[in-house]
Amino acid sequence: MTEAEFLAIARSNPVNAELERRLRRIDLPQCHLVAGCLFQTLWNARSDRAPGWGIKDYDVFYFDDTDLSFEAEDRAIRAVAEATADLGVEVELRNQARVHLWYPQRFGGSYPQLSSARDGIDRYLVTCTCVGIEVESGALYAPNGLKELAAGILRPNPLNARADLFPAKAESYRAR
Repeated sequence: MTEAEFLAIARSNPVNAELERRLRRIDLPQCHLVAGCLFQTLWNARSDRAPGWGIKDYDVFYFDDTDLSFEAEDRAIRAVAEATADLGVEVELRNQARVHLWYPQRFGGSYPQLSSARDGIDRYLVTCTCVGIEVESGALYAPNGLKELAAGILRPNPLNARADLFPAKAESYRAR
């Protein structure tokens, strides 16, 4: 699978395409549409399902280390929620500069301070799901390539080796 083929399939989900367009106007730094809304759209295309089938939310990462307060991230979350309310989907926005502040309480274990939105993409639990579309340029970021994603191979990510969390995550993907 080529990058162009993956991007075309990801954008065949009209919500993905519209999110890219709207997020570009909001102008969040290092903004990426990421993960499930992209790879689930691919798996849906391969399984002759509707593009949005099985997508519980549309994840968006950005990176802004100028203000690490909850209030700053909440302002961005509210701006995106307002801009996407009519789409009828849940959009989950997270500032990757802040993840290290809340991750231990939510998931247990430590989490390093990141230096970019792509660092967050790199750390998904399942290696093949480390994918994102950079909103400003429309470029694909897939640090582990697309071969395993296209084949449906689910492996633990050595950058975030969480034996306690991986089995449940992989099983939810396998079931879909």
